[in-house]
Amino acid sequence: MITNISLLSLWVKDIDESKAFYTDVLGFEVGDDLQLGPDFRWCTIYHPKQPEIHLHLTTPSGPLPDYLIEAMNRAQSEGGLPGIGMDVDDCRATYEDLRSRGVEFLQEPEERPYGVEALMRDNSGNWMVLVEKREFTPEDFEGVDLS
Repeated sequence: MITNISLLSLWVKDIDESKAFYTDVLGFEVGDDLQLGPDFRWCTIYHPKQPEIHLHLTTPSGPLPDYLIEAMNRAQSEGGLPGIGMDVDDCRATYEDLRSRGVEFLQEPEERPYGVEALMRDNSGNWMVLVEKREFTPEDFEGVDLS
């Protein structure tokens, strides 16, 4: 039986730059960083409060076919790849802190039925959501425009 999720891959433009962004700016830790042959690097990071889930930082490359690598590189350049969602204890304070560190935000913190949410990009263009959660019911969404 499946017991948990332990690894998610995140497409990045440059593994070293992304590793630095996630560790130096967002406070993640390095898991593994191994060169496995001439063309493949296995690099993972994790949040110290959730060490059982690693993010695999990887670039669009072989064994993917060339057409898919090209498409993914275009999507990255256009900021069209989704990244991850992260819980925060204070969305507005986290927004101010990360903005002062040069993080690009697509949306300032906004009140939502489920909490306070801000939308940012990592240094590879992946969009990421920060959410300060609160209790909600389905009725809290009635008549709400989330666009």
